[in-house]
Amino acid sequence: MNTMFDTLLQLPLFQGLAQEDFTNILGKVKLHFTKHKSGDIIISSGTACDRFIFTLKGEVTSITTTSNESYSILEYNPAPYLIEPQSMFGMNTSYVATYIASTELHTVSIDKSFVLNQLFDYDIFRLNYMNIISNRAQQLNTRLWNDTGNTLEERICLFILNHIERPYGEKILKIKMEELGRIVNENRITISKALNNLQEQGLLKLHRGEIVIPQAEKLILKK
Repeated sequence: MNTMFDTLLQLPLFQGLAQEDFTNILGKVKLHFTKHKSGDIIISSGTACDRFIFTLKGEVTSITTTSNESYSILEYNPAPYLIEPQSMFGMNTSYVATYIASTELHTVSIDKSFVLNQLFDYDIFRLNYMNIISNRAQQLNTRLWNDTGNTLEERICLFILNHIERPYGEKILKIKMEELGRIVNENRITISKALNNLQEQGLLKLHRGEIVIPQAEKLILKK
């Protein structure tokens, strides 16, 4: 059975740290452990990112919404998971999405001041953080230069893939068919036919006002 120590070492920013270094970190850095009930809001969109929040046990749902609230994406993120490490620095230091506990959720958070004054003293921590940010930037750049697709079905798949953080697992796209048609420049009837074709292939499930994608990785195979 994994101890709390083992669980913390599995977190992306601590991977590769020597046990002695990690023990020193635990002696210097104040860790805030919290238990959340299912349905609790962990972070709201627009909140200042003044700490790293790691999930240790359970699952957290992220909800990302467009500025005009015309559609939103729900993603389910099992622990261990680091919430928006890219939001701590840069021009916009607020969380983009809202995070809600899908199940009972255990988290640990570290204040930004400890990150800057203590954790960045460790080479492995700095490298892990730079790799996380660099990988995300490279993935986003790749998405921008992806082929737009030859069919409407492929364009819809690409639209979904371009708006999710992790290209695997279950996702829910809350959107009206008219709005999806406006985005891909097609009429409602054509959109409905394409979505039903994707549903027949088992790639998504249609509900009123939302599209459920059981396994986003299958959309990549479709593309």
